[in-house]
Amino acid sequence: MPQGQVEVTPDDGLTTRQRRNLPILAVHTGPGKGKSTAAFGMALRAWNQGFDVGVFQFVKSAKWKVGEEAAFRTLGQLHEQTGSGGAVEWHKMGEGWSWTRHKGSTEDHAAAALDGWREIARRLQSETHRFYVLDEFTYPLKWGWVDVDEVVETLVHRPGNQHVVITGRDAPQKLLDAADLVTEMTKVKHPMDAGRKGQRGIEW
Repeated sequence: MPQGQVEVTPDDGLTTRQRRNLPILAVHTGPGKGKSTAAFGMALRAWNQGFDVGVFQFVKSAKWKVGEEAAFRTLGQLHEQTGSGGAVEWHKMGEGWSWTRHKGSTEDHAAAALDGWREIARRLQSETHRFYVLDEFTYPLKWGWVDVDEVVETLVHRPGNQHVVITGRDAPQKLLDAADLVTEMTKVKHPMDAGRKGQRGIEW
């Protein structure tokens, strides 16, 4: 894609403008750092274009303080007060469930994840948001808590012009096949390799 130029023009009957405005399904996966960070960067661009942004955060504990959350809530308030940018909603799906399994049984966590997905599916059908971040959503798919086929079917046939970006390791192949944009983050080097834990301003 030299200088942003496409290498192939498909014979799909669409004009360049129509093709350019098709909704995007993006997946950020892989073992490297930066999957969610990149998704929130896309959400920031969407907000600047006046898109309604909905963030749905799976896996991370409801108690964890995420820097992007504070920033986007502030941007949402700015929109309400001045009309700048777009509206913002931020939701944490479930109560503190993660790979650390702090509270509740596996069945409780699975039910919370499924409830979260069903709410997203309802919003997609009603075109509630223009831009969705499903953060760490690959994990409930990997664990079998949410049916991959159902998710792919819903995303592929979502109405209107709704962009969706999904983050997390081990994205299922069916999701990758359905996506328009797939980025795999690979780890070359990380401070944790040298025994350094996460720090303010970098991890949160």
